[in-house]
Amino acid sequence: MRKIPRTMSTQHPDNVTMPFFTEGAPFRGEDEIKEAYYVFSHLRCDEQMWDCEGKEVDEFVIKKLLTRYENFFKNKRIGKDLFITLRAPNPAYEKSEAKILLETLESAPRSYDTARIFYGDGAAPPIFEVIIPMTTNADIINRVYHYYRDFVVGKQDKKCFHGDITIREWIGEFMPEAIEVIPLVEDIQYMLSADDIVQDYLKDKNFPYQRIFLGRSDPALNYGFLPAVLVVKIALQRLHRLQEKLKIPIYPILGVGSNLFRGNMTPFNVKECLNEYPSVQTFTIQSAFKYDYDEEVVRKAIETINNQERMAPAAIDEETAFDITKRLSSAYREQIKELAPLIGEIAWFVPRRRMRKLHIGLFGYSRSVEGITLPRVISFCAALYSIGLPPELLGLHALTGKDLSFLKTAYPGFFEDISMAASYYNEDVKKLISPKIAKDIEKALDVTNYVENLLHSEYTTQIINALLSKKEETVSENIIAAGKVRGFLG
Repeated sequence: MRKIPRTMSTQHPDNVTMPFFTEGAPFRGEDEIKEAYYVFSHLRCDEQMWDCEGKEVDEFVIKKLLTRYENFFKNKRIGKDLFITLRAPNPAYEKSEAKILLETLESAPRSYDTARIFYGDGAAPPIFEVIIPMTTNADIINRVYHYYRDFVVGKQDKKCFHGDITIREWIGEFMPEAIEVIPLVEDIQYMLSADDIVQDYLKDKNFPYQRIFLGRSDPALNYGFLPAVLVVKIALQRLHRLQEKLKIPIYPILGVGSNLFRGNMTPFNVKECLNEYPSVQTFTIQSAFKYDYDEEVVRKAIETINNQERMAPAAIDEETAFDITKRLSSAYREQIKELAPLIGEIAWFVPRRRMRKLHIGLFGYSRSVEGITLPRVISFCAALYSIGLPPELLGLHALTGKDLSFLKTAYPGFFEDISMAASYYNEDVKKLISPKIAKDIEKALDVTNYVENLLHSEYTTQIINALLSKKEETVSENIIAAGKVRGFLG
């Protein structure tokens, strides 16, 4: 059995502080090569997600890592001790980037050849996994699996013309023989059927295990923070049942950012996050986690995750959780319809941290629902925090006393978590929002025991006043200052 990573470094641009090895903001391609080495050698992450979706990407990551950091990777083998895992576009939803998937798959055999020369053998392919976002059914990931096997590797036995030598004889063999496909499920509708997607995918395959990636950010963007948490817990419970049914390990990956809205994992609360999601095998280590805290604190936090084994999920009453999800999602979306123009206005001032192209549209799987347009989730969070309106509070006014009793056991950390998020609330935001939303937020605050972060409010008040007076020259610098207080940009 191969080593299954516990920590996956990602390229999510949620950091305020740029790391020392970059030449400034935003990250450039060569910076991400340095980053991969840094997270392996200094922070001791097990895995680096290499994002080929939504931005220009360096397809020669393996070659550059092995040649530039030869001594390190001689002792820590990529594909055995450490892992580079590709994230490719999903052609079903990203038509303009569809062919990047094919280029990504073709890079695996080339990386294999590089590693074979470097290590002197072909025992462990350096790249053998690919993450496919927005997975909604098994056909989407089956297509990737079969395309690689039948068209990338399969072409090696064909000839360019009649009577010629085979492509294998001409170019060399194509390895690895198969690629492992990790579905990334990002919408509540499909997260609730994640176990069915995995079961359907595995029905004609004899794999020793299967990994699956559950998103936390996009479900929160589309439905609200608490519905996203509850649905993740339901999905994890169902995946655990499937694991017991199939008698093979199902290894969930959970995408967790530093703020509560996007996952709530910082170097200071990893134990709480591990306890909240005990059946998760791999936790994402996003940019704010890596760069907005002292390096030694980050390293120790990653070590804590790496050294703790996963356990069975905590049981959750699915019917009650889903009822809360439906009611809070509806309440959240009603507020978002009104807030969307304000969020979009502020998001323009959020500084970029990575060279990323915009998604197709936004809000929901079509990224456009009922005419509502939102920025990407990190800019969305940064915009709302920057005016003293933590996005976690949206939709919570729909909670009942019965719901709160349920949360005490289903989500034990809820009251502490939401009180911490609420500390970034600033009453001055009422100058920017309608009386109805202001009243809803006050009701949401009633379930918290928050203490206002006065330093954060100083910066957010300056932003609010600048927006009202149309004197916006200092908005971006105050967004950064407020982010430093929080320990994340968005």
